[in-house]
Amino acid sequence: MRLNSLKATRARLTKIGTGPISDALGKTGAMNHAIRPRSGNTKLAGPAFTVRVHTADILMVGKALSECPKDSVLVIDGHAECNTALWGGLTTQAALRKGLAGVVVDGAIRDSAEIGRSRLPVYARAIVAGAGGAEYVGELQVPVQCGGVVVNPGDWLVGDDDGVAAIPAGKLEQAMHTADRILEAESQIAKAIRAGQDLSAILRCDDVLGRKATEVFIPQLRAVTGRRRA
Repeated sequence: MRLNSLKATRARLTKIGTGPISDALGKTGAMNHAIRPRSGNTKLAGPAFTVRVHTADILMVGKALSECPKDSVLVIDGHAECNTALWGGLTTQAALRKGLAGVVVDGAIRDSAEIGRSRLPVYARAIVAGAGGAEYVGELQVPVQCGGVVVNPGDWLVGDDDGVAAIPAGKLEQAMHTADRILEAESQIAKAIRAGQDLSAILRCDDVLGRKATEVFIPQLRAVTGRRRA
């Protein structure tokens, strides 16, 4: 992706936010609630550069940080281990210096006060004082699990105060287009609410409830509904 296009996409995703993106993906893509913003800047958007580390070991974090391109989001699969920090103040300084778009850690960080003052968007599952060793080989640029979501190299991440959502690279344009439509619809709904309309009526809740009252919810019975008896 060319630089101007990358910057435009980042700006567009930052404006859209995580909620509409998850809605646009069919209520998917949102990471586990434990993946929370840990820095002062919660506006994250960029393509993923992935690393899977050995549990409680930071060796590959340094290598990934060295190879992660500018404007990318470093995604660290730390196996959700929360008692060993994989990220801290020095790595935050290095990532900021390189111009990374942010970091998402499925694991723990430390130096939280310093990170909290940083402009670099940092998301992580936990905060803990202890750090791990630096002995074991991991994997770079492979599909990883982060916050319960599969993230492939080149997928796009968007983060805000609500958390992080991952967008498969092949669905990026469609997701943004659908999210824009969702935001426009929500704007119209908000306008109607301000005008005094009832939210239940706007969303046609009675229509849905009426349809649900006649639907068959048991799959086995649904399969034979409408068939003639012998």
